[in-house]
Amino acid sequence: QLYYQVLNFAMIVSSALMIWKGLIVITGSESPIVVVLSGSMEPAFHRGDLLFLTNFHDDPIRAGEIVVFKVEGRDIPIVHRVTKIHEKENGNIKFLTKGDNNEVDDRGLYKEGQNWLEKKDVVGRARGFLPYVGMVTIIMNDYPKFKVCI
Repeated sequence: QLYYQVLNFAMIVSSALMIWKGLIVITGSESPIVVVLSGSMEPAFHRGDLLFLTNFHDDPIRAGEIVVFKVEGRDIPIVHRVTKIHEKENGNIKFLTKGDNNEVDDRGLYKEGQNWLEKKDVVGRARGFLPYVGMVTIIMNDYPKFKVCI
């Protein structure tokens, strides 16, 4: 009986891992699904919304688009909107981001001396979302004792 329970659990975990790896390949994003952790993008996205991302490198980044980016020295990716683009003649693009609900742009969030983001900083671009589905993740992070109960 215990053997079948362990085997069943192993099958569920391996299936979830295969689905996750498959999503990474299909979407081109190292993290195809993320949870919005702050209110900086309200009213577009709220805390706990689950975002679906793609990150196709041939697809140009444009102003107005919502991107998820990682900054050196910060562990948690940030979900914000592209506000300005600098496109050079050689095709290189640098861009500036800002949370819709923030007063100032994100330069204070970037690593020291960095004024613009580049394509390499992008984890993905928002393509869809499910409202509040990620609240479980937030609750488990905010209240570690809740994790133990589960």
